Amino acid sequence: MGTRETIRTAVRHVVPPAGLTRALAVQAMIGAVGNGLFQAGSAVFFTRALGLSPAQVGLGLSIAAGVSLLGTVPLGGLTDRYGPQRIWVLGLVLDAACFAAYPFVGGFAGFLAVVVALATVDAATGVARHVYSINALPPAERVTAMAYQRSSLNAGFGLGAVISGLVLAVDTITAYRGMVWFIAAVFLVTALFVRRLPRLPQAARPAEPMSRLAVLRDRPFMAVSLLSGLLTAHQTLYLTVLPLWILTHTDAPKTVIAGLVVLNTVLIVLLQVRASRGADTASGAARSSRRGALLIALFCLVLPISGVTRGAVTIVVLVAAATLLILAELIESAGTWGLSASLPPAAQRGAYVGAFRLGTQVQFLIAPAGLTALGVTTGGWGWYPTAAVFALIGLAIVPVVAWAAATPRLGATAPEQVVTPVP
Repeated sequence: MGTRETIRTAVRHVVPPAGLTRALAVQAMIGAVGNGLFQAGSAVFFTRALGLSPAQVGLGLSIAAGVSLLGTVPLGGLTDRYGPQRIWVLGLVLDAACFAAYPFVGGFAGFLAVVVALATVDAATGVARHVYSINALPPAERVTAMAYQRSSLNAGFGLGAVISGLVLAVDTITAYRGMVWFIAAVFLVTALFVRRLPRLPQAARPAEPMSRLAVLRDRPFMAVSLLSGLLTAHQTLYLTVLPLWILTHTDAPKTVIAGLVVLNTVLIVLLQVRASRGADTASGAARSSRRGALLIALFCLVLPISGVTRGAVTIVVLVAAATLLILAELIESAGTWGLSASLPPAAQRGAYVGAFRLGTQVQFLIAPAGLTALGVTTGGWGWYPTAAVFALIGLAIVPVVAWAAATPRLGATAPEQVVTPVP
C-alpha cells in the first residue's frame, strides 16, 4: 500500500491534472520536440547543409540575439493589444515558415535574414505564451502549471535530441533538409493545438495606454528583472562553463558531460513540480529566488574541489556539484515564474513580461564570457568571487521584490480579476 501511494504521488508530480494545465503541458512537449531537435543538430546543419563557416554562424546568431534583446519590450506590447493567443498562433505559423525556408538559404545574407526573423518572432511568441498561461489560470495554479510545462518541455527536448542523433548518423543533405521541414511541421501542429485552447476575453485596457517602452521607467520592477535574470545564469553554468571546467581542469572522462546532461533532464522532469511549491506569490517567489541563488553560490564552492581530486572521487564531486546546480535551477525557475506572474499589472502584462525577460537576455550576453573567464581561465580561484556575487544577489532579491510589490505599477488600473476561458 505504501509503495502504491508513493508511485501515485510520483505520477501526480509528473503527469499534469486534466484540463487546461494538461493541455498547456502537452503543447509544451510537442513544441519542445522541434526545438530540441534543432538545438542538437543546428551547428551541423548550418555548416554542413548551408555551407557556412563557424564564424559566420556565430556572427549571425549574435546579431539575432541583439535584435531579440531590442525587440522584446515593444513586441510584448503586441500581446496586450491583440491578445496572447492570437500572437502565439501567428508566431508559431511564422516560425514554421522560417524553418521551411532554411533549405533555400543561399549564403550568409539569407541565413542572417532567417535567424533575425526567427529571433524577432520568438521574442513576441515567448511573451505571448507566458502571458496566456498567466491569464488563463487562477493565481494559485499558475506556477504549478508552468512547472508541469517545464517538466514536459524537458521530456520533449530529450525526444528531439534522440531524433537529432538519428539525423546526424545518416549525415546527408537530404536528411538535414528533412529535419528542418519536420520541425516546420511540428510548429504548424503546435499552432493548431494552441488555436484550440480556450479563448480568453481581452483584458481591460487603461483609458490612457502607456507607450510600449514606458515600463523601462518602472525602476523597482526593472531591478527585479535584472536580479532574477542574472540568476538564470545557472543555464550557462550547466551547459557551457561546467563542461569546459571538466575538460580542462579535471581527470574525469568526457562521457561524464553527457551523463550530467541526462541527470539534469531526469531531475527536472521528476522534481520541477515539487520545487515550485510556495512560489505563487511575490514574497514566496522572492524566497525561492534567494534559495536558488544561494545554491548556485554553494555550487561555485563545491565544483573547484574536483580540480584537485582524482578518479572516482572526482566524479562524485562533479555529480554533487551538478545536483546542487540542478536544484538551484528547479527552485530559481519557480521563483522567476512567480515574480513574472504576480508583479505585472493585468492590462499591461505583455509589456511587463517582455521587460522581465530583459534580465535573462542581459545574462545571456554577459554570462558565457564572464563566467568562463572567472571559473575556467583563472585556474579555479575565480569560483570564489563568483560565489560571492550570487550570494549577494540572493540576499538582495527579497528586499528588492518587496520594494517592487509596494510600488504601484505603471498603467495599472484596478486589482486583477481572474478571467474565465471561453470554451
